[in-house]
Amino acid sequence: MVCKEETKVTMNKMKIITLLFGALFLTMCVPPEGGNQNLSKDKAKLDSLRKVRCPRLMSSAAEYYRNRDWKQTVRIYEEITTLDCDEWNPVFAPPQEIYQYYAIAYEQMGKFDSSEFVLLDGLQKLPESVELRKRLAYSYKRQGKKEKEIIEFERIIDMAPLDISIMNDLSKLYKDESRFDDQIYILEKILKVDGSNEIAQSELAMAFESSGRDPLDVYRKRHEDNPENLSYGLDYADRLTQVDRSADATLVLDGVIRQDPTSKLAYRKLAEAHKETNNLKKAANAYEELFQIDPRDGRIAVDISDIYIDVGNYSKALRWAEKAMSLSNGNGSGLGQKAKVYFYGWDTFRQNPFSIDDRIVAKLAYDYFVKAEDKGFLGFTKRGWLEENSKDILYGKAQWFMADDRVKRTRSISPTSSNYDWVTEHLKAEPNWK
Repeated sequence: MVCKEETKVTMNKMKIITLLFGALFLTMCVPPEGGNQNLSKDKAKLDSLRKVRCPRLMSSAAEYYRNRDWKQTVRIYEEITTLDCDEWNPVFAPPQEIYQYYAIAYEQMGKFDSSEFVLLDGLQKLPESVELRKRLAYSYKRQGKKEKEIIEFERIIDMAPLDISIMNDLSKLYKDESRFDDQIYILEKILKVDGSNEIAQSELAMAFESSGRDPLDVYRKRHEDNPENLSYGLDYADRLTQVDRSADATLVLDGVIRQDPTSKLAYRKLAEAHKETNNLKKAANAYEELFQIDPRDGRIAVDISDIYIDVGNYSKALRWAEKAMSLSNGNGSGLGQKAKVYFYGWDTFRQNPFSIDDRIVAKLAYDYFVKAEDKGFLGFTKRGWLEENSKDILYGKAQWFMADDRVKRTRSISPTSSNYDWVTEHLKAEPNWK
């Protein structure tokens, strides 16, 4: 609904128009000489009024605007537009500036319907004004007129086809309305103007996904078009892994590493991709290269230890677990990893019935699980299960009773079978083992 101020503007304009047309009508009813004289007199009077009023009004409008007196600003611009000061002197009273600030004053008052009215009035004089159309789009937005807002942005793009900021705004509107095909069209237009636009490339990939299309080509193209951008290579590798093309992902990651041999993220992703292809040797190599870059990260040591558990190399798995222990900062992760190595080693080599060596290694695993949990470790742990089956599985007082004198004298025991030659640690006798 148009506010009272707008109605007043319209009435005032009508008065002036009536005056001018009245003078014109008189020239049609009287001798030409006299009519022309009267019309000239009326125009002279209006120009004289403008000459006095327009400069004062423009000055007052600027002052009220600076002081954020929006009500007075609106009142002054109303008079300015009624007198058509811009038509009298468009240099002194620029029409775009007048309608823009007039609309902003209404916006500041929260009267976006009035702002819309003013801008539409201004666009009658300045239909090619991008700035006025931007403000009109904003007015539509604040009124919740989403479809009109979109239409206005589409008009602006036709007028300013190289304006990336406007295309970005329209892309967001299409996205909000789930118009992904339209969004893709706009984003592709952006990339024609600026092929390396990272935001547009990322948004395009997401738009493809949202529309149900395969965005893999988008990831590939932006990587190939911008090989120096390592993040694009990493994103492309991630996408390849997601679609079960981990072998291809390793090739992309190798390229990223050639460009930046210090990229920790690239080495980690490379290790994970090799694990996906079951190439555990290369996965271990990637993790070890990563550890060379960041030798204080105990998590890497744990990852390496896990790989060597998977390949059954418990000697290396144990060494990396001990390295993790030295770097775990007391959080129990290294202790938990050492327990894990012992447990999986025991599970691999245990006999039926359990040998003394089996019981020793099971007890070592249990002890380290206890220590890890005491430090707050919440990862892989078999403490509870080992505890429940301790009589059948763990080396204890009964086995100690049967040990030879040398073992009892040293109060320690270690496995002797070849299956456990990777175990270099002695199991210490507990105080109640007499």
